[in-house]
Order: sequence, then C-alpha cells, then structure tokens
Amino acid sequence: MSTAREDAIERTSSRDVTDWWSTAISDIEPGVIRFRGYPVEQLIGNIGFAEMIWLMVRGELPAAGQAALLEKALVAAVDHGPQAPSIAAARMAATCGVGMHGAMSTGVGLLGDVHGGAGQQCMQLLERIRDRVNETGLEAAVAQTIAEHRAAGKYIPGFGHRFHPRDPRRDPLLDAVHTHVEAGAIDGHYLEVAQEIERQLAAGRDRPVPMNIDGATAVIYAELGFAPELGRGLFILSRSVGILAHSWEEREGGRRIKGPMPPPLLPTYLGIAPRAVPTELSVDLS
Repeated sequence: MSTAREDAIERTSSRDVTDWWSTAISDIEPGVIRFRGYPVEQLIGNIGFAEMIWLMVRGELPAAGQAALLEKALVAAVDHGPQAPSIAAARMAATCGVGMHGAMSTGVGLLGDVHGGAGQQCMQLLERIRDRVNETGLEAAVAQTIAEHRAAGKYIPGFGHRFHPRDPRRDPLLDAVHTHVEAGAIDGHYLEVAQEIERQLAAGRDRPVPMNIDGATAVIYAELGFAPELGRGLFILSRSVGILAHSWEEREGGRRIKGPMPPPLLPTYLGIAPRAVPTELSVDLS
C-alpha cells in the first residue's frame, strides 16, 4: 500500500465513515426501523401510502386534507394506455426476457422532459407567474407570460391535450382543489393562476384549451408546497403503477420479442430504390 493511502486511512475515523451517508430519513439498527423518527411498526396500519410518501419526502406527517389531495393526484396519473411511449416501451421490454425490473426501468427511463416533464414545467410556470403577480396583477402577469411563450414558439405546459378534447381527469381534480381551498387546507393561489391561464388561452377561440392532467396535478402539487422537481418525481411514482401493470400483463401474455408493429407489417421505407454495387468497386480478396 502506498504512503498516500496509508496516510488517508490514518486520517479517517470511524465517525468519518458513518457520516459519509448520513441521513435524516431512515434510522436502521438491528431490530429497529424508524422513518423520520417514527417506528415502522407504528406506521404500519396507521397511515396510508400517500401519507408515507409525504412523510419520507417532507419530513412530517401531512394533515388529513393534504394527504387526501395528494392521493387524488397520484391516482389520476397512473396510466394513459399503451399508446403512451413509456408504457409501450415497458411492454416491449417485458417480452424480451429482461424481467419486471428491466421492463419497469425501461418505461420509467422514458419519462423525460418531453414525455413526462410537462407537470414540472407547469409548476415552474405557475411559480413564475405568481412571482410577477405582486408587480403587475394576475391578468397582466398571465398575459405577459403567454406572450413570451408564443414569441419563443413554446407551448404552454399543462394545457390542452393531443387526444382528449377535455381531459376527464381535470374536473374531479380541480373540484377537489376547490373543496380544499374552501376548507382552508390550501390557499388556492396557484389554482387562481392556472384558471386565469385557461381563461386567456380560450379567448378568441372556438374551443377552449382546458387544463390536462399535467396542469391539474401541477396545481395540486404546487398548492401542497412541493418543489417542481418533486412534482415530476411524484408523477413518475404514480405512472410506475401503470408501467408495472402493463409490464405484467404483457409478460403473462407469453409473446416473445414483441416489436412496435404487428407482423407482417413493416415500417415504410423512404430511401433509394434497390441497386447493385458497381463492379468497379469490387475488391479481389483471392
């Protein structure tokens, strides 16, 4: 062993080693499991999964209304069918012998900025507008932000849907938000911003541009005090349920190596027509 390594070992105490992965989340000893200070045996049977998520991420148990609203958002976003790329990829992976872990990680790995990121982006948008409200008022702050997005050629995340004229998940989620505002569980400021965006996007159009699942859950997560990046994490956690269900269904179907198109269909070829390699380019390898 080199002198440098020996010196490093001498300078490192046991406390340095145990502090390397120090955490305020879980406390594990032989016969002891505590999360945020609560013994797991007391948590089991006394709180639900939504409360457990809140406790682990936020450090304290949520109020009853907060947990109920979080659970509604988690339930709403679990799945959107095999046409969603993350679900389709997970199902294909499940037919390739990679096991459930491989299928699920394939699906989750596709949840990036374009497919899966709109909720976080909408939360960031709501925060930006709310910061402007004190200076310009709500209507002007929303109008300015929409104008900036249009000038940059960007869409407004969380509004409109490529498939649903009106996302069926919007109304029950926003109704729940209104209920919790009336009960005093949340202040409703992000809800007001989102509704004003919705109103202005619909102005002058034959059809409205209502909030979609990303917008509705963004309102909920923002009202509950989650950071935008945590909002994406919560969406991934929710959608993992659908990825699990679809992966298992495909695995149970028994088909092997299932591609994106059913046989004998093949992708459309748009390249050069069949041609022969010029004989003058042939190489004599004899």
